[in-house]
Amino acid sequence: MSTRNLLDFLMKEQREKATLADAEKIIEKYEPDEHAKAKKLLSKDGFLMFLHNPEAMILNPDHKEVYQDMEQPLNHYFISSSHNTYLMEDQLKGPSDTEAYVRALLKGCRCVELDCWDGSDDEPVIYHGYTLTSKILFKDVIKAIKEYAFKASDYPVILSLENHCSVEQQSVMAQHMSSILGNALVTTPLGDGMPTNFPSPEELKGKFLIKGKRLNKLEDSFADAAAEAENTDVTEEEESNNEDEQEEKKSKKNLTLAKELSNMVIYCKSVHFHSFEDARKNQSFYEMASFKEGKAMNLAEESANAYICHNVEKLSRIYPAGSRTDSSNYNPVPLWNAGCQIVALNFQTVCTEMDVNQGRFLVNGKSGYILKPAYMRDGATEFDPITLTRGEWLQHKVLHIMIISGQQLPKVKKKISSIVDPLVKVQIYGVPADVAEKEISPVWNNGFNPSWNENLQFDVYVPELALVRFLIEDHDSMSNNEFVGQFTLPFNSLQMGYRHVPLLNKNGDLLPSAGLFVHIMVVDAE
Repeated sequence: MSTRNLLDFLMKEQREKATLADAEKIIEKYEPDEHAKAKKLLSKDGFLMFLHNPEAMILNPDHKEVYQDMEQPLNHYFISSSHNTYLMEDQLKGPSDTEAYVRALLKGCRCVELDCWDGSDDEPVIYHGYTLTSKILFKDVIKAIKEYAFKASDYPVILSLENHCSVEQQSVMAQHMSSILGNALVTTPLGDGMPTNFPSPEELKGKFLIKGKRLNKLEDSFADAAAEAENTDVTEEEESNNEDEQEEKKSKKNLTLAKELSNMVIYCKSVHFHSFEDARKNQSFYEMASFKEGKAMNLAEESANAYICHNVEKLSRIYPAGSRTDSSNYNPVPLWNAGCQIVALNFQTVCTEMDVNQGRFLVNGKSGYILKPAYMRDGATEFDPITLTRGEWLQHKVLHIMIISGQQLPKVKKKISSIVDPLVKVQIYGVPADVAEKEISPVWNNGFNPSWNENLQFDVYVPELALVRFLIEDHDSMSNNEFVGQFTLPFNSLQMGYRHVPLLNKNGDLLPSAGLFVHIMVVDAE
């Protein structure tokens, strides 16, 4: 290929804005044959090396860095969030470990949960109450969080406290957080005077926010001797978990809040949700509700627009139902579609839902913060993901995918003689109108270099909320297909043309050398 041929390929097939100088740089960088390079020609080997480089992969390289506006208020972002962060396995007898916090934080999680209970020797502990899960010291968790919070992302970490402790041990919690986190802990509003909105992720870089109950309104701390309301309503998830209701009622009566801990809650004060109207009239911007998944899903289906408008002003946290004792996960997508920011999942569980979560937060530098589309940040928005009336969100695209071939797909079974029969599924996640799945037929006995050359086509109406998942399974006619690898990315981060798709294993880690080769074209619908 001459530089002119290569430029034609880049512009026509890859749909890239490129110049002759760009083509020359590619030859200079990837052509292994010095004679060809001297003549500014690209050989087949050079071309293949170019197509395998990270910049030419399916994910837009510009989106690997932080490319979104990070100066918007905190509640204008989807925030990567974990539930029962301390657990390594299930919720009944699984081990609790600080390692679970380290793993979640290294995966870019920005909101972690701490279930706090009275421990011996006046040291609070973290575990799943009323179960056989093991216990870890609160202070050890705070130390681990401090050490690993900002290794994957510089943006703020929210500590979501499920506080079941006595007032005495709550004071110990406050002391530990203050001494270990130091001035990284936000204990007063940023700026002067009473805030009227959230600070931005940019302003909160390297900071910790506490989410929990507060004795009074933040406004009161700016008034002179404000009378403090006695608030005995300390726990929040259990309020809707019937299993523990009787236990809880008994203990609630004698639980109050330590002033030192209460005063650390600035931008994320936990309150009950009664209705959207009540929240609009009576709640300050920093007062946020937690919703059990069932309640949240109902609101997202029946009152999606009201939920979106609520989330333009406030933060919402969603958590899995207590009945998920195996730490399974719900589908986060309908809740993102309703503008919910803190959609908490069990990070310790390998599942499709975690793949989708990883895909959502794959971009923007894996910062754990994704800016919501403009129509989800506007208080007067008419956007409803269910009814999809006309509006700026409707940008009907047609996605053409040709699945060409696979490379070095790993064996699923341990037997040396086992060979993969790979099939590919492409799934679209997004608003209900966009949800789709299509698959192509398996190739028998070939995981090394299977070839399909099959075309798939999808209609995507709200591209800003859509995700595309490539899933490879080992076909089995006798039982369920087995997972081989997958890759999920936002629709708007797809690069067009001939692209390699890297593959991740069940844990979300890269499978070395394995991949799919595809051709992608996105066109405006007629």
